Amino acid sequence: MPRIEQYRSFSIIAHIDHGKSTLADRILELCGAVDPRDMRAQYLDSMDLERERGITIKAQNVRLEWKDHVLQLIDTPGHVDFGYEVSRSLAACEGALLLVDASQGIEAQTLANCYAALDADLTIVAALNKIDLPAAEPDRRAEEIERILGIPAADVLRISAKTGEGVPELLDALVARVPPPTGDADAQLQALIFDSVYDPYRGVVSSVRIFNGNLDSGSRLFYLQAGRPHDAEEIGVRSPGMRPVPRLGPGEVGYLISGIKDVGEARVGETVTNAAARGEPLSGYREPKPMVFCGLYPVDGDEYAELRESLEKLRLNDSSFTYEPETSGALGFGFRCGFLGLLHMEITRERLEREYGLSLVATSPNVEYRAHLVDGVMTTVDNPSSLPAPNVTEAIEEPYVTVTMLTPTEYVGALMELCQQRRGEMTKMEYLSEDRVELVYSLPLAEIVMDFFDQMKSRTKGYASLDYEPAGYRRSALVKVDLLLNSTPVDAFSAIVHKDKAYDYGRRMTQKLRELIPRQLFDVPIQAAIGGRIIARETVKAKRKDVIAKCYGGDISRKRKLLDRQKEGKKRMKQIGRVEVPQEAFVAALTLDD
Repeated sequence: MPRIEQYRSFSIIAHIDHGKSTLADRILELCGAVDPRDMRAQYLDSMDLERERGITIKAQNVRLEWKDHVLQLIDTPGHVDFGYEVSRSLAACEGALLLVDASQGIEAQTLANCYAALDADLTIVAALNKIDLPAAEPDRRAEEIERILGIPAADVLRISAKTGEGVPELLDALVARVPPPTGDADAQLQALIFDSVYDPYRGVVSSVRIFNGNLDSGSRLFYLQAGRPHDAEEIGVRSPGMRPVPRLGPGEVGYLISGIKDVGEARVGETVTNAAARGEPLSGYREPKPMVFCGLYPVDGDEYAELRESLEKLRLNDSSFTYEPETSGALGFGFRCGFLGLLHMEITRERLEREYGLSLVATSPNVEYRAHLVDGVMTTVDNPSSLPAPNVTEAIEEPYVTVTMLTPTEYVGALMELCQQRRGEMTKMEYLSEDRVELVYSLPLAEIVMDFFDQMKSRTKGYASLDYEPAGYRRSALVKVDLLLNSTPVDAFSAIVHKDKAYDYGRRMTQKLRELIPRQLFDVPIQAAIGGRIIARETVKAKRKDVIAKCYGGDISRKRKLLDRQKEGKKRMKQIGRVEVPQEAFVAALTLDD
């Protein structure tokens, strides 16, 4: 049994494509944790989606032996949407390995997670990866790290995760620089859950880090945030397969199975203690709060029950998204879903379609607003169609975020222009080196959730990186724009937009829908309205039969009679006619700028 001084717990912080999963593979090989016959690329990424996109969605942990020390690697998600999970994973570590691509340099998300690690008082070990590439500039990137984070350039290690060069020296540096964990084995049990997944046969499997006391197999436990007692059915370590052990002591990282059937009862950040002698809860826990909302509807109405079952199953694995049933006049029955961010929304939708074989229509993503009513009541609005009428609304507040962008200097102008178009206010501009700039803007979240990231990437040829964090609510001049087809509002197209952009939004939407809605047997007016005021209009002209084709010359009154009869028929048809809206029209609401 190793002593507490022999343990080293660390996390890897890296941007997408900077080689985090490849380095984890090399470390597994060097420590002999995986049989060479079973080895595969991105070993710790278990989901197909993670492999395809090259991103980590779920945190993983693995215990490895290196010389006479035990390394506990916690592989965390890198994306801003999963910032809370990252903060809990970092709380379970004493050190963080900062991995930077030697050709690209430090990126915004890496910087954000690195600051989070420094706030948590972790020891940072910096390493430059991909030094075998022709475009690598290790000296320049090391100086950049020194300038930004204060880590001496001489202490920045140089490795190639692909070839394995420098990785043994990196492991030695981790052992030498990262402090061992602390903890009192005789104190009351305090264990932090930093990740939970659902196993259909065994229930919830939680990843835990023991801070004080001992976690024994078979003991009676109490979950402090959920307020529920459970029995420790099995505890163990991942190396990387699951290996049961009788006890986990202070400083150890492992897994806990206690027969829970709902991930919501073992949330990330939960503190586990003994039921008989309860310890204090660990600080930092908070409920995951959805930031972005959208409606998910099955293409075929008969799949509604399947969609509900699929959402229930998916929620077993991911308790951070919310859903509730809603009905749309245009799309039928579906669900209003809340997500941590845009990537989280995209991944959840893709998993529903891929893992459960569903065909879904998603409405435009929007954020949660606060409406202050004339009678002093405040109500939250996550669906444009539920915004109170203008005559009873005193003010509307919208969420703001602080956006950090790192970009090469030649693209600064293009990014500043983009942020100003999106109602942004610059708060900071700093040159990190002669060719890289950090821009910090305050922006409304609603302006980011549509296509801000795509626009930023296209304007900077993919070189800029972005990170954002919530910055509270502010009052704004917002209005609800309704779209009416044949004088009937279509709730799926309603949007809450800034007053200055309302006319432009209405005009573009009506023009787009005129192209997409097929011609009916009657004229279809498409109108954009704010309250009772029409701000834009287009008309889809009716299909018309040439009723006077059979009149060869003759009296005009004969032609007039035929045309008037057709006109009456069209008028009657319009009163009872229902406009069929094709699916492309709903997707078009997301891609207005194409």
